[in-house]
Amino acid sequence: MWNLYGIKRDQRNLVATFDTEAQLRSYVQWAILKRDDDGSFRFEQKTPLTGCTSYDFDDAPLDSESAEVVHNPTPGML
Repeated sequence: MWNLYGIKRDQRNLVATFDTEAQLRSYVQWAILKRDDDGSFRFEQKTPLTGCTSYDFDDAPLDSESAEVVHNPTPGML
């Protein structure tokens, strides 16, 4: 399982999980509206990344508290 983290004001929060790295990367590519000159991003509204300025991901195991995030979000879920 792959974990997507939204970064806002230097805080990294789990926002979604994906079955594969390819799904995660495809979703992030779709969700990015713009990359600003300072390296920060602007994301589509009504996505798990809305309001974040960057993102990160990994394939580390999750703890039980992380079960509340969206799994495999798609543009069709808007």
